[in-house]
Amino acid sequence: MLSSSSQIIKKTRKCWIPLKSNYFFHSTRENESTAEEISKILKHNNWQFILESSTVPQEKLNPDVVQSVLQRNQLEIHPKRLLDFFHWSNQQMGTYQNLNSFAFILLILCNSNLFSLANGLLGKMIETRIPVSSILSSLLECCKECDGLKSRSVVFELLIDAYRKKGFLNEAFSVFLGAKDGNFMPNLLCCNSLLKDLMKGNKMELFWRVYKGMVESGVDLDVYTYTSVINAYCKVGNVGEAQRILCGMGEKGCSPNLVTYNVVIRGLCGKGAVDEALQLKRSMAVKGLIPDRYTYSILIDGFCKQKRSREANLILEEMDEIGLGPDQTAYTALIDGFMKEGNIDDAFKVKEAMIAHGIKLNVVAYNAIINGLCKIGQVEKAVKVMNEMTAIGIAPETQTYNYLIEAYIQQGNLEKACELLAEMKERNLELSVYTFGVIINGLCRSGDYHRAKLVLDRMVTGGIKPNAIIYSNMIKGYVQNSKFEEATNVLKEMWQKGIFPDLFCYNSVIIGLCKAKRMEEARTCLVEMGNRGLKPNAYTLGAFISGYSDRGEMQVAEKYFREMLDRGIAPNLVNYTSMINGYCQEGDINQAFSTFNGLLGRGILPDLQLYSVLINGLSKNGKMTEATNVLSELYEKGLLSDVFTYTSLISGFCKLGDMEKAFQLHDEMGLKGVSPNIVTYNALIGGLCKSGDIEGSRKLFDGISAKGLDPNCVTYATIIDGYCKMGNLAEAFNLFNEMPARGVQPDSFVYNALANGCCKEGETEKALLLFHEMIQKGFASIVTFNTLIDGFCKCGKLTEAIDLLKDMGDKKIMPNHITFTILIDYHCKVGLLKEAEELFIEMLNRNLQPTNVTYTSLLHGYNKVGDRVKMFSAFENLLEGSIEPDELIYKMMIDAHFKEGNLEKAFKLWDKLLDKGLLNGMITETLIEGWSGNGEISEVTELLDKMGKQGYIPCLSMCSTLVHGLNKAGYSGKLDRILETMTRFGWIPKSMSSNDLISLYQTSTNSENVSDISKEPALEVACQV
Repeated sequence: MLSSSSQIIKKTRKCWIPLKSNYFFHSTRENESTAEEISKILKHNNWQFILESSTVPQEKLNPDVVQSVLQRNQLEIHPKRLLDFFHWSNQQMGTYQNLNSFAFILLILCNSNLFSLANGLLGKMIETRIPVSSILSSLLECCKECDGLKSRSVVFELLIDAYRKKGFLNEAFSVFLGAKDGNFMPNLLCCNSLLKDLMKGNKMELFWRVYKGMVESGVDLDVYTYTSVINAYCKVGNVGEAQRILCGMGEKGCSPNLVTYNVVIRGLCGKGAVDEALQLKRSMAVKGLIPDRYTYSILIDGFCKQKRSREANLILEEMDEIGLGPDQTAYTALIDGFMKEGNIDDAFKVKEAMIAHGIKLNVVAYNAIINGLCKIGQVEKAVKVMNEMTAIGIAPETQTYNYLIEAYIQQGNLEKACELLAEMKERNLELSVYTFGVIINGLCRSGDYHRAKLVLDRMVTGGIKPNAIIYSNMIKGYVQNSKFEEATNVLKEMWQKGIFPDLFCYNSVIIGLCKAKRMEEARTCLVEMGNRGLKPNAYTLGAFISGYSDRGEMQVAEKYFREMLDRGIAPNLVNYTSMINGYCQEGDINQAFSTFNGLLGRGILPDLQLYSVLINGLSKNGKMTEATNVLSELYEKGLLSDVFTYTSLISGFCKLGDMEKAFQLHDEMGLKGVSPNIVTYNALIGGLCKSGDIEGSRKLFDGISAKGLDPNCVTYATIIDGYCKMGNLAEAFNLFNEMPARGVQPDSFVYNALANGCCKEGETEKALLLFHEMIQKGFASIVTFNTLIDGFCKCGKLTEAIDLLKDMGDKKIMPNHITFTILIDYHCKVGLLKEAEELFIEMLNRNLQPTNVTYTSLLHGYNKVGDRVKMFSAFENLLEGSIEPDELIYKMMIDAHFKEGNLEKAFKLWDKLLDKGLLNGMITETLIEGWSGNGEISEVTELLDKMGKQGYIPCLSMCSTLVHGLNKAGYSGKLDRILETMTRFGWIPKSMSSNDLISLYQTSTNSENVSDISKEPALEVACQV
């Protein structure tokens, strides 16, 4: 039999299971018989031998039997023997005991005052992490069944203490609450200990619930209870309530002690009420209490923190006078107070007095002096003080070095700071968050972000958690160096560590993300800002305006621009420039100038960058007259154009083929001291190639090096494309082969240009060789496939083109609408309309949106075979797909309706075309000639009359165009009938003649090219669109 209680405790770990309700006191007759048999055997000293010699262990022993044995013998057999049997049975059964058996043995041990054994069992039980609710439930049930046992509440007190000592305060509270509700209220000592630990663990809600439970249960509170409650109120800053309880303690027969008064005095000092705290100290004498050193030290520290160090010094002198003798704490607080007030002389006097009284300065006192000296810039003197403390055997700590390192960094002396850091390592001192923060901030200020990141990584690996300030400095540094990915990672790291950035930090990240066009991530940051109650400012919204404008998402940019106005934030020049640039990139010149006028209306003066943005936008959209006018206005404002402005203009003229004007600007650059860059020459080379002057482009290309510039990939791609379009593949490949020798590696644009050239010349085999080379280099793209497919189609190799379409999927490159439009177009041209329709259906199944070009190909194909039914169906599909038909499609549909004899539908389409400003005079004349080809215009007048009666009202532009067209077609003598119909239905004023309408048409046509950007830019651009 086991005799050692420690062995018993050790081996009972994990030997119980929760009891199911149908086990408790519901043993079978056989179990009861076995329990009775075992109970008799247990009364013998050699009970273990007898049981092991019987059939009980193998056949009859189970958890229910054990529970029954413990219940039967709780008062008859010695508790230690029952504990031995509990452990023995567990070994014999090979299964866990039920939880009620455990509860019984605990109650039995407590009843016999065997608290050590009970505590051991409880400790092991807690380590198994059995839910406290299960343990509590079992103990309460067993307590009710064990009426004969005394001190049943003790087991709950032990359980509370066991949980409390292991730091499981929530569980300890649960036991307290369960015991109280079960009428087994723990004693005062247990409750006071629980209150103390709950407050220490900052579990204030549970603290107050325990206190409330004690009051409700009528527990007689003592001075320790009241002191804990007073301390709790002081902890949350409610010193008034703490004082009220202090005053009421006497009425409840409980006198406060010195500790109680010290708690209240400390609370008052913490709130800054030092005069009140001093008065309370004086009132202690009435209660027969004498303040101790702690009382005086609290007051001295409190007065010093209120920058009343001279008064604190008087309190220290009082200490000395009454024989208490100030200690290190009091002196150190006073030294710190004087140093923080900048009173260095008095601080050193206190230091000398301290030494004179035989009290050695500790590291805290020296740190106070060093910190004070560093704050006023006396770093060298602070270093001498540190050397002094080292000489007398006081080792500087991390904080000592922190003060010195920070002071040196603030002075810009990183070298000295690093020397101190090395010294810290030699002393094996751990770097604190503060240390790392000071170093990282210093490195960020000096631009050494790589080392700053290394320091941050070392900080994290060392187990030190960085704070928001450190992260903010890192983020700011990364953003300033365009390291947006790293900035984002730092932000993510902050979130992961539960450190939430402020507005400055968020703005730094948002600006970085917007610059990197990671708008979704930036919006996530914005949402996070809102959730934390942070409101975006001009920098926040400005970043989104710039980011979305750069991405061409002007509707979203407008949303943030409006939000800025709604929040009462005035947009600045940068915001306006972003918006105008976005509109220009989108081709919406009208809106760009409208925004420009809004800027002028707010009294904001444009700068060179804004003018350059306008010039670039106009040039890209072919508005070169307007762009030149803006350049003139720029000069009028006294601004000088730069290489970007000139290059934008040169590029615009080159695209229009006006090389004379482009070279005039190039020459002007030289006269104004603006050096062209490689982008300028790329534009000129491209313009010459486009105009067919390949020799001129080659001459310019060959002269680039003499100007101190090196051709880049764009230069080569441009001139190679020029040779390819001229059919000179040999020279194109010569240039291609020379690129590596000149340190320029061909990119996808160069390869695509060559492949396109090969396809145009029918050199499909060469194109395929280039294609395979591109695949090997990872250059193959949708553009490459589209180029080859177009080339094969032009050569009539439609089967090979379809094979390339299938091959795209294997290469993980998805075809786009251009791919399908090319294939549909060529199938329509050769009359393979069924195959074209299948390709069109596949295009739709892939969620690719057909364009006007796609529909034009289909309509041409249907028109070619005379299938106008399918033409009309395709046109309806086009309109349903929210695609705006272009002039060519309208022309085909008008012709189709005319050929079908449906003049009314043709006329309405014609009117719609005129209303949109899309139809030109030549098409109008063709239509009119077709309608009146028999020499009569009766059909036209009848049609107009019919439409007028239906309430149809054509636009004035249609009326003027119709009259002008009929007049030009030779029907001037018959125009009166047309005018009579138009006047009758109110389409034109009665006073308007045919000559007026013809004149209106001519004026409208001429005004399309009239503009005066300097007067009304927005209006004029609108007229040109």
